[in-house]
Amino acid sequence: MPDKEIREDEFLNVDTIMSHSQKLEDELQKLGLRIKHHEDNLKFLKAQIDAIDESILDLQVELGKYHSRALETENSIVSPVKSENHTVENILEQERSAAGLICYMKLHQGPLEAKLQLTKDVLGVVATLGKVHDDNLSRLLSEYLGLENMMAVVCKTYEGVMALEKYNKDGMIERRSGLNGLGLSVVARNIQGRYLVYCIENLRPYVGEFIPENPQRRLALLKPRLPNGETPPEFIGFAVNMIDLDHTHLACITPNGLGLRETLFYNLFSRLQVYKTRSGMQYAMPCISDGAISLDGGIMKNNGVFYLGDRNNIEVRFPISSGISRLPEDVIETEKNLQLINWKKERFFEDMKREETLLDKAKALFAAKKEESINFLKETALNWKQGMEK
Repeated sequence: MPDKEIREDEFLNVDTIMSHSQKLEDELQKLGLRIKHHEDNLKFLKAQIDAIDESILDLQVELGKYHSRALETENSIVSPVKSENHTVENILEQERSAAGLICYMKLHQGPLEAKLQLTKDVLGVVATLGKVHDDNLSRLLSEYLGLENMMAVVCKTYEGVMALEKYNKDGMIERRSGLNGLGLSVVARNIQGRYLVYCIENLRPYVGEFIPENPQRRLALLKPRLPNGETPPEFIGFAVNMIDLDHTHLACITPNGLGLRETLFYNLFSRLQVYKTRSGMQYAMPCISDGAISLDGGIMKNNGVFYLGDRNNIEVRFPISSGISRLPEDVIETEKNLQLINWKKERFFEDMKREETLLDKAKALFAAKKEESINFLKETALNWKQGMEK
């Protein structure tokens, strides 16, 4: 009877061993399939990015041909070009500023600047990211925002903001790291004083419709209404819609496809109204909530807060538009397609990073499970041998 019980225990032990061994084998197989799944995904994403790169090259060649032809008529837009150069020159005069360093990098570093991890998410300086149709409006909007806002650095992501400045364990700025360190290596000087940074992904965007078929994607804001239901007679429009944007900044700045107008400039201007004269602005006060300006120099920050006195000499202001919104339709469409494709490429790169992380985790789990299986088999063989010897 005892011999029979021993044999039954042995059979039970073998069944347990076989069951656990099969379980480990099944888990290894599942992990192997998971690894193959992530590797296949990475191959697919790499193929998509390669195809996108070819499309980008084709579109860039197409746009290059247009811009080469446009150079022949550059004399007709000398004034806007000079205006843009003047804006950059005035920013560069602020030698120890973050904005000055960013502009210097964009002017002198070229392709190298785009590769630097530190500035990869920097879109530029507020003053260089928009244009307006005439000098008077440029002065007014720039004065309304003030020098600090005009010189603000604009980043796409919070990660990009954090890369601009590093701190030691005592909370003090590391002068040889971040933008300060870049300043030392490029122009041999640190940044002086505080500077403003806008993080696009953290700004609360405009929520609403856009003006249909408008190449500049202007916001469909409701016109102000007086108590009698009529629009003020001298109302011209909203400041946020009077900014002209390069087509690369009209959409796809954020992961969900938003552009600078509905993020940065909507936060800067909100529903700032523009009127012909001070008297027209004053007449419209009952329907002004987010401030107003008038073309003859009136500025009202918000209802009840006025700017009086002589106009300031504006050091940094928006450049004059070179007719961005009047580009040929086929060129506009090509630039939109190029921006959309670049945006898709960024999304594919993000997907690749996620897949690589998941693949690394799956490989680590596979290695650990394989080691567990080998150790189990060794231990089982050892126990079986010891049992046989007894």
